[in-house]
Amino acid sequence: MTTTVRSQKFVRATLEQVYLSFTRSLLLRQWLCDFATVTPRPGGRMYLWWNGDFYSAGEYLALEENKLVQFSWRSRSEPDASTVLVILEAVNDGTQVTLEHSVPDGKEWEKRAAGFKAEWDATLLNLASVLETGLDKRIYDRPMLGIQISDFSAEIAKASGIPVSEGVRLAEAAEGMGAHAAGLRQDDVIVSLDGKTISNDFGTLALALQGKKGGDKVDVVFYRGAEKHAVLMELTRRPLPNIPWEPSELARQVRAKYDQAFTELEAAFSGVSENEAGQCPAPGEWNAKQTLAHLIHTERNWLANIDDLLGGYERNADDFGGNISAHIDATVTAFNGASGMINEMKRLADEVVAYLENLPADFVQRKGDYLHVGSVMLNGMLPHTQSHIEQIRAAIAAAKK
Repeated sequence: MTTTVRSQKFVRATLEQVYLSFTRSLLLRQWLCDFATVTPRPGGRMYLWWNGDFYSAGEYLALEENKLVQFSWRSRSEPDASTVLVILEAVNDGTQVTLEHSVPDGKEWEKRAAGFKAEWDATLLNLASVLETGLDKRIYDRPMLGIQISDFSAEIAKASGIPVSEGVRLAEAAEGMGAHAAGLRQDDVIVSLDGKTISNDFGTLALALQGKKGGDKVDVVFYRGAEKHAVLMELTRRPLPNIPWEPSELARQVRAKYDQAFTELEAAFSGVSENEAGQCPAPGEWNAKQTLAHLIHTERNWLANIDDLLGGYERNADDFGGNISAHIDATVTAFNGASGMINEMKRLADEVVAYLENLPADFVQRKGDYLHVGSVMLNGMLPHTQSHIEQIRAAIAAAKK
């Protein structure tokens, strides 16, 4: 005899929106897990993974479009598979979601069933938040450190005199936020947060913040060159994103930020020779033109990411891609000096802005997707560009000495 627990949630979204949230890999990642790969047909895979290396490896058992989804569930810690049934019903201006999780017989499974119900109750609440407001509560209930991160490797550690090769290196510590207030600065390498080891995998930082809220204080251990430091950091409360819901206005605001970035970029290269732009400040560190190549790749990848969002699927990847030295150098070679690379940056910006202006209405209604695009463009991608402009200035200054 099986044990079945039930979770229910009314969601102000259409049947189709909710159904796709259980059958599209990218949409599953927005509210349920940190990575997903699925084939939504009976017998098709349903692999879900969370930071911290928890996963469920199962398959779809039954599908009725906009009505029903059934799949098997088995995590790494469970001796056998269980079954999840999701029933969708149109109610007034939304969808009633009923989720039943059935487990095998036995006392141990009864305890697991109670845990499943608690998790599904919380997770369906997040599904409603994502579909109704675009806000992933796992992110917006989580505090902020106020950092941008940069590459870190054994080569960079050696060049910087840092005695460890695992950790998160800061590209920037934003003024007025937790990391900066605690004294962390660019190029510092965080190796421990709240007693948890931080590796080159950014997921270890996210994992260390689980359960924390804005205003909490945590111990942080970091290296600045060869010196090891320990500080108490107060975590910053995460502000709600202020993203315009009209694509034309989003495009206008993004254009203004691009224009500001290009003004700074062109000023950084003013009076700089090709030789100076091609000199590396230290072994393993990018020169100014290599940094431009990285920015070009970032813009190209972002256009591909928007394609993924509109299509509802994302390219599978085992880890963060990009920053391949051979590709960076190939891009530098392909353009006629720094001015040609800046022109390519401008052309890509034109393409991004035009893409934003033409986002279809049904995509805007997928609030989680739209909010993600707006947040990345206004609060992530362009600040990332500006942080690398500082890197370019530093590389050029070193070349001129």
